[in-house]
Amino acid sequence: MSSFSLEDLARIIKARREASAARSYTKSLFDAGPARIAKKFGEEAVEAVIAALQGDKAALTLEAADVLYHLLVLIEARGVELADVLRELETRTRQSGLDEKASRGEPR
Repeated sequence: MSSFSLEDLARIIKARREASAARSYTKSLFDAGPARIAKKFGEEAVEAVIAALQGDKAALTLEAADVLYHLLVLIEARGVELADVLRELETRTRQSGLDEKASRGEPR
């Protein structure tokens, strides 16, 4: 198992925010703005769904990596810390998913 973590990726993304756009895809995304980043995230999410529906494990692996990367770029662009997202996930795992949804008033 790799020791690479989402925290590692978030640190790399944060550092590349200050890089040259000519040398960094990440920087070019930040320069394009949150709307472009959100659009790219959505495109990658759709590609992941397609790979999942096709049962293509290799393609889903690649698309899932793209989804995670673009999500981390998006939250960085909007000033959301990965630690806060992980804390929220940790809170949610303390109860069943059905109970958590019910607490938000969502239908089962």
